Amino acid sequence: MEFITKATRTHIDWILFLATLPLLGAGLLTMDSFAGENPFFVRQLIWIGVSLAAFFAVSFLDMRFLKRTGVLVWLFVGACAVLLALFVLGHTAKGATSWFDLGGFSFQPSDPVKLLVILILAKYFSRRHVEIAHFRHIILSGVYALIPFLLVFLQPDFGSAMIIFFIWFGMIMVSGISRKHLLMVFTAGALIFAGLWAFVFADYQKARIATFINPLADIRGTGWNAYQSTIAVGSGELLGKGVGYGTQSRLKFLPEYQTDFVFAAFAEEWGFVGVVLLFTLFGIVMWRILANALVGAGNFETLFGLGLAIFLMAHFTINVGMNMGLMPVTGITAPFLSYGGSHLLTEFIGLGILMSFRRYARAAHRDDMKNEFLGV
Repeated sequence: MEFITKATRTHIDWILFLATLPLLGAGLLTMDSFAGENPFFVRQLIWIGVSLAAFFAVSFLDMRFLKRTGVLVWLFVGACAVLLALFVLGHTAKGATSWFDLGGFSFQPSDPVKLLVILILAKYFSRRHVEIAHFRHIILSGVYALIPFLLVFLQPDFGSAMIIFFIWFGMIMVSGISRKHLLMVFTAGALIFAGLWAFVFADYQKARIATFINPLADIRGTGWNAYQSTIAVGSGELLGKGVGYGTQSRLKFLPEYQTDFVFAAFAEEWGFVGVVLLFTLFGIVMWRILANALVGAGNFETLFGLGLAIFLMAHFTINVGMNMGLMPVTGITAPFLSYGGSHLLTEFIGLGILMSFRRYARAAHRDDMKNEFLGV
């Protein structure tokens, strides 16, 4: 792999990178506001350091080797083998066997698998861009996504499985599929969901979906988390209660404040103004990802960037939705905010790959990118 020279360091999108830092800081402040014996702040600080180091390391490498079919096949087979190993060697927590317990830290393989699914689909659609109208490509690409989807779903990790589905569906939509075929996909999805509801979903999963329709139907049961989260978000009002003064979170009425419900904890302490700022920063991240994707050197680079945007947007939308009582509680983390090393490392490696591809952006767009960066 080829190292990038000093002359190419400007190919790192500093606007994108700098926009992630306040998001990381917001997550840290929310965790640190529960002072005392709380270990999350220090651990997250370590993971941030590791993730940023990974971002720059990947950015300074020529990652175009990921376009090779052989490389992706071996990565895909290896990832599926790791997911299978979870059923034998994985650590079970809260009814799900989704983690490898490595002593001092844990690792969740489903996070990097999402990034691999993006790479696999980007490769598949980039080679078939001209003939994408053929319906068989929806089926074949669906098989690539279905295998990790099922392995993650059976852990059971319903949230991560849904993210894999949204990545596939989102990349199908941006790949040039016809409206007729899109309608067929919607119909097939409805039939699959009906089958899952009748024969696959466990009672607790059905309860979560029912809570999505009416979150307050079972406040003392499945709706408890969503109810407490909506209270936290609403109680922040305009300016919030101040860092460390969120009663719902400090008094532990709000569960999993550092992961699933970090947005609600943040909203309680920072209020509507803080939430608007948070949305603005995430919007900048998405804008820069899409801007870099659209000037990719080829279809593969462009599709990877779009897939990365879909991945992050799906996480953010679902997490915010479940924090506001608009979506079921599925254990989805908020990008750059939630505690945890696996998802944070995956996000920054994905951004690092995008920056590596940025080095080889289409020549016709290089001057435009430079002018945009310098504000000319």
